[in-house]
Amino acid sequence: MTRDVPAGLAARRLARVTMVAAGLAVASLMIAPGQAIDLSHRTDLTEADRARVGEILRAPEDFSRPEAFEAMSAGAATSKKRINRDAFSHPTANLSFEEQQTFRIGNGIFRKLWVAAPSSTQASDGLGPLYNARSCQGCHLKDGRGQPPLPGDEAVSLFLRLSVPPRTDAEREALAARKIQSVPEPTYGGQFQTFAVTGLSGEGRMAITYEDIPVTLSGGEVVTLQKPVYAAVDLAYGPMQPDTMISPRVAPPMIGLGLLEAIHPGDILAKADPEDRDGDGISGRPNLVLDAETGETVLGRFGWKATTPSVRVQSAGAFSGDIGISTPDHPDPYGDCTTAQTACRALPTGEQERLGPTEAPDPVMDLVTFYSENLAVPARRKVDDPQVLRGKALFSTLGCASCHTPKYVTSREAANPAHRFQLIWPYTDLLLHDMGEGLADNRPDGDADGREWKTPPLWGIGLTETVSGHTRFLHDGRARSLLEAVLWHGGEAEAARDGVVGLAPDDRAALIRFLESL
Repeated sequence: MTRDVPAGLAARRLARVTMVAAGLAVASLMIAPGQAIDLSHRTDLTEADRARVGEILRAPEDFSRPEAFEAMSAGAATSKKRINRDAFSHPTANLSFEEQQTFRIGNGIFRKLWVAAPSSTQASDGLGPLYNARSCQGCHLKDGRGQPPLPGDEAVSLFLRLSVPPRTDAEREALAARKIQSVPEPTYGGQFQTFAVTGLSGEGRMAITYEDIPVTLSGGEVVTLQKPVYAAVDLAYGPMQPDTMISPRVAPPMIGLGLLEAIHPGDILAKADPEDRDGDGISGRPNLVLDAETGETVLGRFGWKATTPSVRVQSAGAFSGDIGISTPDHPDPYGDCTTAQTACRALPTGEQERLGPTEAPDPVMDLVTFYSENLAVPARRKVDDPQVLRGKALFSTLGCASCHTPKYVTSREAANPAHRFQLIWPYTDLLLHDMGEGLADNRPDGDADGREWKTPPLWGIGLTETVSGHTRFLHDGRARSLLEAVLWHGGEAEAARDGVVGLAPDDRAALIRFLESL
């Protein structure tokens, strides 16, 4: 289902896609079975490569058996280690010995617990002063998926983004130029931080209430969805602006990030259809962001709304916003403390001149980025199971693959040789889609409006309970099962969701079995 889009906004969206896709012969990569693929935009490939890749990426016509190499979700980078709670924590399988050592050092920093300054552990101080977690792994436990807090617990791997509508010409100009993607709340900043170092108060507490929404499925089963309502309460620094927009975000799994970064941008832009010219009800579009280093407009790939262009940018933002640690990319040692929070900005920082100009000086970011780029995707399970294959066929015929693009061949020009020219199966288009009012946060973020979310990768989703000990899904973990996650889909995915509702129970079970195999 599509929604009416004002002509001016539609024109701007199309212009944004055109600006990035200039010079590319862009054609849809969501193809019918047997249909040829135009890969003329793949300037990294030879003519022979393009023919080979085009054949590999054809949509299957026969769902009675697995596709070639389907079990290897990340190509040669796929982990074949035993499936247990550490399944998301192994290095990319085709790293060199030296790269594996770099990975392990990065892992140590990822797991490091930061402490408040001043401290005798000077290489580890500088926490906060306001923060959401003391380590990267505090949110991404076992490199997996976060979840909402249990009743009575404080939220750790779920936090709230904050912003307000622009009020001044300077703010509007900064948004238009992509120098900022949202306007922070004047007192509490861009992120609500519930923890603080000793002697300082956290910003407050997150409160969540739930509304039950029953959904009746074909066959008579009733599934009760829980719609969360979020509030920031017990505010320690005075009231928020009355028009503050709040968006909950749960920590996503970390696997395969470097391979997502290695997907050729033309392959992503080829699926963008902001005007829904093909009339299929799917109008995905990119979130275009400013590369702070080059000043160029580039494709956003990471974050729930595709607001960051690279793993490094995403990691540096998390150091600053989540932990309050400064890096060369985000040099403010006070993180998200605003100038209105004078007590926060009066506290000592962890900067040590002899160690470097920031609390996490080089090469910390290089090491953490390398680690984050090279967490391996586990191999698929039961790809030849008849029920899994039936579910895969339903996934295709229901239209789920229109957004959750199954496979890509990564660029031959990827920065890391381990990521180059790999057939990968992430099940995402990395584009923004209107997901309907039920999932709307009503908070714009860059090019994304308040109803849009990036299609999240599905690889590894069937191992969520094994790795993370829960089955909570979607951007805020509201879905308590894969079926609930599907039933929350609306907007452009409404037709597919209604198709799932109408399936016979055995077919619905096969679809879920397929998702569990990913």
